[in-house]
Amino acid sequence: MNRIAGKPRDDTLIDVQFNGEDNNACQLESFSEEIPGHGHNGVDKQQQSKDSVFFRDGMRRIDFVLSYVDDKEKDAEKKQERRKVYEANLQEAGLEMETEDKSESEDGKTYFLKIHAPWEVLATYADILKIKVPFKANDIPEHRDVPLSWLCTPFRLPTHVMHPEPDYFTSAFDKSKTDFFLIDDKDTLFPPSTRNRIVYYILSRCAYQNIDCQNNDKKGIKRLLNNGTYSAAYPLHDCRYWTQSRDDNCENERYSLYRYWAQFFRFYKEQPLNRIRKYYGEKISIYFAWLGFYTEMLFYAAVVGGICFVYGATTYDQSTWSKEICSENIGGQIVMCPLCDKKCGYWKLNSTCNSTWQSHLFDNVGTVFFAVFMAIWVTLFLELWKRRQARLEYEWDLVDFEEEQQQLQLRPEYEIKCRKRRLNRITQEMEPYLPLTSQCVRNCVSGVTVLFWIMLIIASIIGVIAYRLAVYAAFASVMKDAPTNKIQLVGSIITPQLATSVTASCINFVIIMILNFLYERVAIWITDMEIPKTHLEYENRLTVKMFLFQFVNYYSSCFYVAFFKGKFVGYPGDPAYMFDNKWSGLRNEECDPGGCLIELTTQLVIVMTGKQVWGNIQEALVPWLKNWWVSRSARNHPESLYSRWEQDHDLQHFSQLGLFYEYLEMVIQFGFITLFVASFPLAPLLALLNNILEVRVDAWKLTTQFRRPIASKAHSIGAWQEILHMIAVFSVVTNAFIVAFTSDMIPRLVYLYAYHSGNEPTMQGYIDNSLSIFNISQIPIDNQPEPEENPAWFNSSAITTCRYRDYRYPPGHDKEYAHTMQFWHIIAAKLAFIIIMEHVAFLVKFFVAWMIPDVPSDVTARIRRERYLIQEYLQKYELEKLKVQLSLNGECTCPSESVSVSMRTPVQAQL
Repeated sequence: MNRIAGKPRDDTLIDVQFNGEDNNACQLESFSEEIPGHGHNGVDKQQQSKDSVFFRDGMRRIDFVLSYVDDKEKDAEKKQERRKVYEANLQEAGLEMETEDKSESEDGKTYFLKIHAPWEVLATYADILKIKVPFKANDIPEHRDVPLSWLCTPFRLPTHVMHPEPDYFTSAFDKSKTDFFLIDDKDTLFPPSTRNRIVYYILSRCAYQNIDCQNNDKKGIKRLLNNGTYSAAYPLHDCRYWTQSRDDNCENERYSLYRYWAQFFRFYKEQPLNRIRKYYGEKISIYFAWLGFYTEMLFYAAVVGGICFVYGATTYDQSTWSKEICSENIGGQIVMCPLCDKKCGYWKLNSTCNSTWQSHLFDNVGTVFFAVFMAIWVTLFLELWKRRQARLEYEWDLVDFEEEQQQLQLRPEYEIKCRKRRLNRITQEMEPYLPLTSQCVRNCVSGVTVLFWIMLIIASIIGVIAYRLAVYAAFASVMKDAPTNKIQLVGSIITPQLATSVTASCINFVIIMILNFLYERVAIWITDMEIPKTHLEYENRLTVKMFLFQFVNYYSSCFYVAFFKGKFVGYPGDPAYMFDNKWSGLRNEECDPGGCLIELTTQLVIVMTGKQVWGNIQEALVPWLKNWWVSRSARNHPESLYSRWEQDHDLQHFSQLGLFYEYLEMVIQFGFITLFVASFPLAPLLALLNNILEVRVDAWKLTTQFRRPIASKAHSIGAWQEILHMIAVFSVVTNAFIVAFTSDMIPRLVYLYAYHSGNEPTMQGYIDNSLSIFNISQIPIDNQPEPEENPAWFNSSAITTCRYRDYRYPPGHDKEYAHTMQFWHIIAAKLAFIIIMEHVAFLVKFFVAWMIPDVPSDVTARIRRERYLIQEYLQKYELEKLKVQLSLNGECTCPSESVSVSMRTPVQAQL
């Protein structure tokens, strides 16, 4: 590609003068020419389509739009004065503006202020923000031949979509060295995403009152939006999403994204990440890169999980213990003790045949294998994502983007609220700061608030547990003679345990959604109260608060079912009660006859699936309905009348925390498929199906239903990466405990190798061995079932004992109803399994992490090559400049040929 070197400019339009006291980026001086103001420029508006991203002159691009309504309220004059001063300050900062009168708006009452940043403003702030610009074509050849890459051809997008721009070496822009960079056209050097980022940087720091600099809390577009001075502030989409613009100068990036990315029938195609980055900025594009990579990795976990599920379904006939339960001669002869007081009667073990089959689908040898596999999978996912992220960092010019650069970009709220100043020892400039005492008080209030809400979650979980205990007896009594029992297929499946578990899970899900709705606002409020210094610090603090709350909110019910339910129930003669209080009448609930694993699966499916379905409804349907209602009267307007700024004004606002909620949703899902995957191998499959939809829903709503977000940089997924690592480590522990204490895997293995009947290891007799005996006459009167609750086959004179799940000595033994030695052997085996599984899993995790470098070797080579070239070219550039200057002063003694041959500028060398 031929590029023309830009010429050095000595006539600077504006020069940034940072004040040491308030770091005000808006104190700018005008020099050589007058800034255009609110003019019509002599262009006939009726001859130009209003569906355009340019001023009326058709030349200057609209980089940002501010809208406001000239209302008649009490403070209307104050708002008008603020706008007048603010816009004057924007003009002084070098921005050019053009106003659309309310008479030409669709509603007849909204003004639109269009803002354009000329080259000098862009160059100045590109220098301040260290925006990278090309200086040399990339000369390192691509060697990324992938074996059998032709298999991926159906999933590929056209090259011009995936790589809209050539590859260059880049360096941080320096306004004083414009001829060092490859500048073809100053109007197109900075893409629209960079332009709107620069303009927003100015908008967020300009004052809106004529006051002295010591009172700096009257500045920033955020405050003007909050107090109603302006109703909206947003950059423009470049065209309508379903059709290309008629303007030949329009890039039509939005149309391309909708066509190749934001439609569901493209779900099997790769994402055009470079085009997303060009249009929306790095922060949004890296989210979609992570989401796409996560979805790809879920495919492998879903395949293995599906195989484990199929294994459980096909090996049911080989399960000796399941056959014994369903056998009329074994399970049909075992009378089980009542599971609750008064309302629960005696029952036969073979009545749980169906729940035993359901449990076997997940509680089998494949469960252990899948738990270990997922420990390896999550390590591979995190390590391979680091490599993918490193490649994106290089390709998107984020290698030298350090978080320290963000320290120079203080949050406007921090500058406003922190009135005290102190000397920065590094920059030797005065900067705002928050006193230590104030920080401690704010952090304490924040911590207490978060703790209160977590305790509120725990209280709600206790309430759900109380509901379980209270309604189980009612379900047992009502469902005994219910009509559903007579249904051939469903009757045996709908049990009191299932009804209790499903209804409790649904109630718990509703409580989760309500608490989430309330806590989101509380978390934002307390984070604002802490006054974080930078945007990065703000997001990290909010991330920790929200995730901690969501972790407890979503997972606490699953932890209860997995690790507490059925573990502290006592035995029929001495049952345990909630709060250890018999008079509460809430007897601790026992596991489903098929085991607690199937109940954990039920809880997991309801909460996980319900959250995903509800999330997709909120993300897609709600914005669409709002936009449909707002724009209902303007939809029939022709393109020439329904202006581009009005179309975008009618869309939903994409908040600064929009991506935060997307990450939070996916990380919570990641927790479900890793922390409890041993109980439900199909969880990765459900997550995969959801994420295939999620990618396109997020793309569709961002492209069609929301205003264009303000571009921002991010070189990683931030604090979420550490949270994912934490979940990955914790998942090894939880899955080890689920296999050991929630499933029946360890008791079966102990019986097989230590307590089997006969000379050869066999599972025959396991059911009889795992059930203890209790004398019915020893059941206290308060715990005995009412006569009408007992089944017709029960004869109290003939049946004198009942069985229950535990390992205790029988009646009449010296240690009557005390735990047997087999019980302690099983406990020891469970603890040994946990230790062994954890150590093996962690060993494999650390080995895999050590084997996989975080940065690919070819990326490392490219980074080194680029740094070398920057240093070499800058040195040559400065030396040539010096020699040219000396030659002009008549002091150069070097031959002209030497200068022309050996000291060419990089741009000249390129040409």
